[in-house]
Amino acid sequence: MNGIEISALGTLLGLGLTIFFIIKKVSPAYAMMIGALFAGIAGGITIEDTVLVMIDGAGGMTGVVLRVLAAGVLAGVLIESGAARTIAEQIFNRLGVSKALLAIAGAMMVLTGVGVFIGVAVLTVAPIALSIAHKANLSKMAVLLAITCGGKAGNIISPNPNTIAVADAFQLLLTTVMFAGIVPALGGIWITYIIARHLQHKGEKVDKKETEKVNTSELPSLTASLSGPAAAIGLLLLQPLFGIAIDPLFALPAGGAIGAFMMKKGKDLNHFAHEGLKRMSGVAILLIGTGTLAGIIAHSELIEIIITGIDQLGMPAYMLAPVAGMSMSVATGSTSAAAAVAGNVFAPSILELGVHPLAGAAMLHAGAGMFDNMPQGTLFHISRAAVDMSLKERFQLLPYEFLVGGVITLISTLLFGVMGHVFLT
Repeated sequence: MNGIEISALGTLLGLGLTIFFIIKKVSPAYAMMIGALFAGIAGGITIEDTVLVMIDGAGGMTGVVLRVLAAGVLAGVLIESGAARTIAEQIFNRLGVSKALLAIAGAMMVLTGVGVFIGVAVLTVAPIALSIAHKANLSKMAVLLAITCGGKAGNIISPNPNTIAVADAFQLLLTTVMFAGIVPALGGIWITYIIARHLQHKGEKVDKKETEKVNTSELPSLTASLSGPAAAIGLLLLQPLFGIAIDPLFALPAGGAIGAFMMKKGKDLNHFAHEGLKRMSGVAILLIGTGTLAGIIAHSELIEIIITGIDQLGMPAYMLAPVAGMSMSVATGSTSAAAAVAGNVFAPSILELGVHPLAGAAMLHAGAGMFDNMPQGTLFHISRAAVDMSLKERFQLLPYEFLVGGVITLISTLLFGVMGHVFLT
């Protein structure tokens, strides 16, 4: 299939059709498959070749999908055992009402950072955040910005599907990609807190009837709650520290199992695993859909046009990484999908341009989360429903969310592009 080339116009039309169908609430996986099929035909290749390219692209996602499904065990343990709520509650209790916005953003960063999928983290934190926000007389816009952008920061330091996809694409250790996101994530939390404070009295306030009393009597302790993620990360660190290779396919479910036993809920492990699989199966299906679209883009003239454009603008070669992440983030409205598509499609070109694998992975990953709040993505709608916000206010919040994503991407680009050009080569 090396001789197959799809026109840039056909690819862009396919991406546009994908966005249109997602906005119309067609399943994102199907929307991407339809967009990929249309892009191939509109891009000048036969239906047979289009299908072959789509299948080849989906096949490239196999390793990522397997690791994502394995991660479902850890996610299921964290969510179903109450560990995720314990972690969030402890952060709120330690920081108090006076630092409510920082507590909300911090809780989201920690939850997504330890492996809770961002949509689930939103639903976990939102009820507690609304209760705290009512006491502190905060606006919904400030609260929701802290929620979504705290999750945005946590996503680039997590063992979540997006990080797994980037690590796989650049052939790096999962922990390496996670640690590369720490400084940009902290920068993201800082700017989130500043903007959220600016918005704290803007828009609709949280009403008492929108809050709910949270029962914490049966929740596990903080130490037990953190044991699962700590065990998983500890196993993943064995390779860089001692040369003992432990793949995420084993480390993540093993961490989940250890967490369940530490919380004295070992008998419920099978139930946790089933629930985690249900939550991750949707992500796995989404990744297969993104693979079909990635296959099309990989054979498109669009890659060469982007590379040429960067060169003609006098931009350094490493800029391809954040631009690739950002462009796919706009197209998909999902960090996971953007990271998977951009990683699979652009990683070979980024490496061929002489960019260090770690630098390319970190910048692409940061860019992939910049526009994950777009209306064609699920996070936009999940987060709006979680705080019962009007559609008008939800749209008004988007520029602030993009600004936070831009700061995260900028920090990563300065750190791994500008400075990395000196220290990583």
